Amino acid sequence: MSGALRPRRRLSLGLATGVVLADQLTKAWASDHLAGTGGRPFIPGLLELTYTTNTGAAFSLFSGSSRLLGLVSLAVALGVVVWIWRQPRTAHSLARGLALGLLLGGAVGNGVDRWRLGAVVDFLALVPVSFPVFNLADVAINLAVLCFLIDLFAPPQGDGARR
Repeated sequence: MSGALRPRRRLSLGLATGVVLADQLTKAWASDHLAGTGGRPFIPGLLELTYTTNTGAAFSLFSGSSRLLGLVSLAVALGVVVWIWRQPRTAHSLARGLALGLLLGGAVGNGVDRWRLGAVVDFLALVPVSFPVFNLADVAINLAVLCFLIDLFAPPQGDGARR
């Protein structure tokens, strides 16, 4: 390969960059405008903006383990970068490229919070169901899982070569 990035690598890394920027900007906004205000309806009956922080992982698992989880975020991010870089051209489907970018962006977004603040900023709350408050990095990670599932069950591309 020449010095240029392959299109799927550009997609994955560009998407990851976009996720991190959107995640960090929205968390900064939430910290400035929502902290101490209770909650604000965003989509009435569905989504409320509620500021909180989480020193644990999803569903507050491992609460108080921010440094350890920061190391996990770093390890995941490094592993995904290696995965992106080592993918043969024929093995990198669009769904997998999206999944890798979303996962990388989500891991870095929440990892930055853990290292910088000692906790992850969350601000999106589903109103009709009792569900933990989340953020854009969390959304990206869940979308990554969906893209991985799509890739897993998609038929092989092109001339039958492995994806």
